[in-house]
Amino acid sequence: MRTLPLFVAAAVAFAPAAFARTQDFAVGPQYDSTHVYVAPQDVDAFVASFVATFGGQSTKQVVATVTPTPSSTTSQLVQTPVGIVSVFGFRTPVPYPFGQERTGYLVSNVDEAVKAAHAAGGAALVAPFDDPIGRDAVVAWPGGVNMQLYWHTKTPDYKALEHVPDNRIYLPAQSADAFVKAWVAFAHGKVESDDRAAPASEVGGKGVYRRIRVTSGFGKATLFVTDGHVSWPYGTELTGYEVGDLDATLGRARQAGAKVVVDTHDEGGRRSAMVQFPGGYVAEIHSAAK
Repeated sequence: MRTLPLFVAAAVAFAPAAFARTQDFAVGPQYDSTHVYVAPQDVDAFVASFVATFGGQSTKQVVATVTPTPSSTTSQLVQTPVGIVSVFGFRTPVPYPFGQERTGYLVSNVDEAVKAAHAAGGAALVAPFDDPIGRDAVVAWPGGVNMQLYWHTKTPDYKALEHVPDNRIYLPAQSADAFVKAWVAFAHGKVESDDRAAPASEVGGKGVYRRIRVTSGFGKATLFVTDGHVSWPYGTELTGYEVGDLDATLGRARQAGAKVVVDTHDEGGRRSAMVQFPGGYVAEIHSAAK
């Protein structure tokens, strides 16, 4: 009897009947941003360091209310060839549950996307609301993973990325399968690999852990299923940025005021390092293994 490879079997298991009935709302990974919250006095230093490290540019900084309840923040979008970040420097206390969402994903219709998320197993932590340039919602997925979905009144037009970054998500074992099932269904995703015996040294732990990689129209996601016994800064990073030359990128980061907090090492067929930028934002940076 012929058996399916583990990752193929996992993809089949994580594809419920609802998958075929739901619309794919993804627009493209070049529109998906990591949400970075830093103190207002650190915003300029963070933006300058991030751009110096990866290239690209920032939109003009504005002051706006980006939540459904009263608040005030500086806001700007930093676009680089390897991923974008939405930078917020709140001048007021940050209303719940903002600051807990990790990413903003552009969708073709935010209200219908939220309905599809509900059908797949997500929940609207923040119901759809209007913002100055469009419409937003925050969806909570199994395992406590919060993501913002957004739609713009004026359709944006961004260049394709040179490298698509990873959404790095840490999950408890009890929630991992539920998260993958829900996310794959909503995102029309594909489980590319499911390694249940990856060396935990990759995430500052001991023994082994489970590493799952998923792709979709929203880009890449790497899921780290652990017992939570990991060393700082693992688990604090939200995104992993792929670059062509890791050593050169780390050199630019150091010159731009960032700190390499985990030195270059092997991680699942990659060369990886961890960097902390001014303002505290931690990012993983990797290149293909030599």
